[in-house]
Amino acid sequence: MSEVYITRTASFLPNEAVSNDEMENYLGCIGEQASKSRRIVLRNNGIENRYYAIDKNGNATHSNAEMVSLAVRNLMDNKPENLKQIDLLSCGTSTPDQMMPSHAVMVHGWLPETNNIEVVSPSGVCCSGMHAYKYAYMALKLGEAKTAVCSGSERLSRILHSEQFELEVKRMGELEENPYLAFEKDFLRWMLSDGAATFLMSTKKSETGISLKVDWIEAYSFANEAETCMYMASDKNEDGTLKSYMDYSPQEINDKSILSIKQDVKLLGENIVRLGFKKLEGAIKNKGINVDDITYFLPHMSSYFFEDKIADMLVECDMHIPKERWFTNLKTKGNVGAGSIYLMVDELFNSGKLKKGDKVLLAVPESSRFSYVFSMLTVC
Repeated sequence: MSEVYITRTASFLPNEAVSNDEMENYLGCIGEQASKSRRIVLRNNGIENRYYAIDKNGNATHSNAEMVSLAVRNLMDNKPENLKQIDLLSCGTSTPDQMMPSHAVMVHGWLPETNNIEVVSPSGVCCSGMHAYKYAYMALKLGEAKTAVCSGSERLSRILHSEQFELEVKRMGELEENPYLAFEKDFLRWMLSDGAATFLMSTKKSETGISLKVDWIEAYSFANEAETCMYMASDKNEDGTLKSYMDYSPQEINDKSILSIKQDVKLLGENIVRLGFKKLEGAIKNKGINVDDITYFLPHMSSYFFEDKIADMLVECDMHIPKERWFTNLKTKGNVGAGSIYLMVDELFNSGKLKKGDKVLLAVPESSRFSYVFSMLTVC
């Protein structure tokens, strides 16, 4: 089978960077009161800047699909002749602009210069971007495509805006009695941001610069043994199962904030590092890899709170990677969910730091029901 390479990368970040002090200017205050958890969350997550596809009035400036299309245009130098070379478009996101049609066909619609091509939209959360990447890899490997573009993106700011939470104001008594509930619903507002990034993948190396050969991709789900941790368009029953938005009345959907994104922070802390990185240990050993040969380690983290926990787990699994070999842009780009690993690879790829022979390990955990994707790349 053919080798597969990432030959170019590109990104699109909407509008200007938003600092910590500006966040509520964009997301608004719930009940006209500043958030009690914002400073606590920001102190723990270590994020200093992020990007929103909304203005200060909460109006959308870009759709998710539009942001991806703009990243694709950056990838292909916005030249119609380059866009026509694409024969597969694979796009992952947690937050498509609509339930139907699929996310990828909407991206394709923003790119009228392309041909009639195959498009695919892996669903999921942070791992959806990696599944899009793996689909492109497999299609190229099997000879089903010659030139593929894959992407990861999110547009979360609209669902984090204060107007989405106004009904919670009516329940302030309940929230005051149960601060944990308030934190569960509020802390994600200060964790997530918008953006898109893309890879150009081919069976041929770049003729003008470096390429990243895809050595392997491994994916794992723990849904068979762990209950749901992060969810949206549903609510969690006492037994841990989910009740779909389709099983609520329109009034209940509003009253219970069913369309809001929620996370069980207790389950997150117990499982997110422990489960996936034990699997990485097995993959590394099975492939006979010496961790000392890994030049850069790119872990997708929702927060710097998990940095030391990941480091400790790597040591426990006999995979110690010194912090000076870690690469992340969480502080400057924010947590863009499915787009974060793409944004990290894009920044490193275009940094001038990579040398031929360097090994790059990607690690993407997803807390929704604890899924993980890992991949090794070699600079060539």
